[in-house]
Amino acid sequence: MKKFLGIVAAGTLAISLLSTSAMADPAKGQKIYLKKLKKACGFNGAKMSAMHTQDEWEEIKESGKLEDEIIKLCPKVKKGYLKKKWLDDLYDFFYKYASDSGNVPSC
Repeated sequence: MKKFLGIVAAGTLAISLLSTSAMADPAKGQKIYLKKLKKACGFNGAKMSAMHTQDEWEEIKESGKLEDEIIKLCPKVKKGYLKKKWLDDLYDFFYKYASDSGNVPSC
């Protein structure tokens, strides 16, 4: 019984560590926006995030149209420029600082 509980505890710890590293990060999304999109969009991240509410950003992400929405809002960004690995972080950034969130980024 003790050995079984030890295995369960170790498994739980391993899963929690792996899932944490796989999660997206709003701070990383902010850095990506500043480095890769700010110039192409022509406005700061606060304005970009505030173009939609949290529910709208969530709906855009769930429908798989986040890249299309970014291209629509920032016409200088071309299809294929955004790497797939950036999209989750950008989404978290946009969601955290959406118009109805009450948060304001420092960019």
